[in-house]
Amino acid sequence: MIHSRTEIGLQAEELAAKYLVRHGYQVLERNFRIRGGEIDIIAREKNTLVFVEVKARNSSTYGTPFEAITPWKLKALRKTALFYKQSHPRLPDLLRLDAISVSRGELGEPVFELIKNIG
Repeated sequence: MIHSRTEIGLQAEELAAKYLVRHGYQVLERNFRIRGGEIDIIAREKNTLVFVEVKARNSSTYGTPFEAITPWKLKALRKTALFYKQSHPRLPDLLRLDAISVSRGELGEPVFELIKNIG
């Protein structure tokens, strides 16, 4: 069954959020948008405010999920994260950008790879 990119992305974000919660993150917000940027998941891990970029792929035809995080995308993530932090001054001052990829294993099960502090 073929799903749209939007459906695949939303499903990946849902799976990623559950994965993060299982690994000690507290999800605060999802799909935060401002002009020029979006953050898929905003979470808290201990005393750190974490901004998470979720990437999903059905195949490696177009590269790995992390290869889609370009320098331009990192710049937009940083800008959006700083705006969010300024708008929420009571949240932790320590900030971090993480990325998580969601792909399918041989049996169709979700496979996760989390990279902390991508930039």
